[in-house]
Amino acid sequence: MRTVRLSLATVAAAALPLLLAAGQAHAQLQDGEWASYRDAYRAMVVFEKYGGPKHFLQSQLQVLPRGAAVLGDGLQLTLAGKTTQLHLPLDPLGRTPLPLQKAAYDDNAALVLNRKGIPFALRPQVSIAIRADGVYDSADLRSACAQALGFARYVDASQRSRQCVGTRFVFGKKGEGGAHWRPEGGSEDVLPAAPGVAEQGLPTVIYRFGSERGQVLTDSVPLAILPVFE
Repeated sequence: MRTVRLSLATVAAAALPLLLAAGQAHAQLQDGEWASYRDAYRAMVVFEKYGGPKHFLQSQLQVLPRGAAVLGDGLQLTLAGKTTQLHLPLDPLGRTPLPLQKAAYDDNAALVLNRKGIPFALRPQVSIAIRADGVYDSADLRSACAQALGFARYVDASQRSRQCVGTRFVFGKKGEGGAHWRPEGGSEDVLPAAPGVAEQGLPTVIYRFGSERGQVLTDSVPLAILPVFE
């Protein structure tokens, strides 16, 4: 396996320092210490209404700290409206599922962080669904990447020139993440870490598609599995 050097533009803004996400064309909702739930709803519902294949995918709302701000541990996104009060815990990548609620939409509830002084923006983040057993067939990963690219092309025609070349696995804590490649009829091999591609200091492992069939086995549950387009 070869280590892959990524130089990927995101769908909406090439300068964003976080995850490549299929479907970022609707991502920049607001830049401040609060965001409109109505805007977030409209961005997230694009994936829900998408009629193409997506059974290998999941969509979450991602908080992007602005400037020198950092998210830190224990951060939550609060949905606050006249009739709605929900606390949405963020994972280490700043992501959370966004409940689609008509009452909160009608109220145009606010989305705020539980800590002051952190300016942020929001974007949808589409990734590949996690398997509880940690076993990912190469054919399924190819299909998942193709589904993500199909959605990316749906929201942004400029993505039509890109192709799926692999997936990257992002793990929770340094030293805890890792994955192996087990080819059909062959012995396991450690997949390489991706130098210079770590997500917020988190370890990242690359699986690049090849002609050989087999399985990717993760040593621990990844935070995210992301498609790689070139």
